[in-house]
Amino acid sequence: MAKPAKRRVKGGGRVTPKARPARTDTPTPSGRYTPPIPREQRSSPAWVPVTMFSLLVLGLVVIFLNYLDVLPGGMSNAYLGVGLLAICGGIITATQYR
Repeated sequence: MAKPAKRRVKGGGRVTPKARPARTDTPTPSGRYTPPIPREQRSSPAWVPVTMFSLLVLGLVVIFLNYLDVLPGGMSNAYLGVGLLAICGGIITATQYR
């Protein structure tokens, strides 16, 4: 079976003109100016990482001592809650570190 002959279109090509202007390599300047962040605001104060690690370690120690039955009052869910709150406080403080 033979292939049918291809149909030729006369004068093909673009029907509508290009809508975009010629591309330039330099970006157009914006009318808004955003000043850079000062260096003293970019870094966290020294107390942030100290507090973060202190809360994380304190929470782990409280939970560990609770399971060893060393804390007064015996094993208690309240100690677990205090330990978990301290760990959550450390995680929340870690999000403030820059």
